[in-house]
Amino acid sequence: MTPTLVRQHPSHAGHVPRVNPRARARDWSEIQERMLVPLYEAVYERLDVGGGTRVLGLGCGSGLALLMAASRGAAVTGVDSRFPERLELARRRLHAETAGPPGDGAREGRDRPARTGDGVRVVEGAPRDAADPSEPPFTLVTAFEPIGCLAGDADGLAELLARATPLAARGAAVVLAGWGPPERCATTSVLRVATKLADPLRSAGSWRPALRDDLEEVAQRAGLRPDGSGRVACPFGYADTGSAVRGLLSTGLFDAAIAATDDEQVDKELTEALHPHQRADGTVWMPNVFRYLIARTP
Repeated sequence: MTPTLVRQHPSHAGHVPRVNPRARARDWSEIQERMLVPLYEAVYERLDVGGGTRVLGLGCGSGLALLMAASRGAAVTGVDSRFPERLELARRRLHAETAGPPGDGAREGRDRPARTGDGVRVVEGAPRDAADPSEPPFTLVTAFEPIGCLAGDADGLAELLARATPLAARGAAVVLAGWGPPERCATTSVLRVATKLADPLRSAGSWRPALRDDLEEVAQRAGLRPDGSGRVACPFGYADTGSAVRGLLSTGLFDAAIAATDDEQVDKELTEALHPHQRADGTVWMPNVFRYLIARTP
């Protein structure tokens, strides 16, 4: 159990968190994103993703899941509107790995998606910006960013899916991901730091425990038909505590806590919470279980 720390927080009115978006994007790409590789692999294997698959990756971030699908022969399109710095990394990564022609600009706008190679696109904007009338509809839509940890994240995902599913073929698979039961996720005790430090009067963006039917409720609201589910072990492993702090902060799950206190306070609390998960060699290891739901478009 994480020890309870008793303290008084000074007033932080007007405090601006010292967050470097580019550094956060690098930390996500280099440290945190790989923690979900078992989830991506399990989904792609179950759905037999390959040469006949056209993937639309929602919230594609820095593109690792897209790259894995492309390596299986799928045509992939990634779309993201929240993290332009991650998206830029995705463009570079996918172009380098697919050896396709360079994009048609250093930074494409919402109406000019970056083409990074044959069958590979990265789009900054909403799902509708990923539509290409000259191409067949998508056969697989993925929303791999796990929900169930932030207040309101289920609402946001339901709205996103409602906008994305019209771009998919009839009966296409739609994959939603979420955190598993808190008792099966060692990282839960660390994520509670976000709740302790966040402003209790501003619940939006603060951490909450995952609920059993989160994914099913989102699918229902988006007009999708559930068609199977699974659980995947995704342990979070880090070289040291510093890497763990950087990786976890890159998720954005602690941004509300930083805004309510300050980044130094959050760093300190995170380090304390990670202590029980640090092994004798200095590495940090937290077993977790993530859940995915496969749904079908009408």
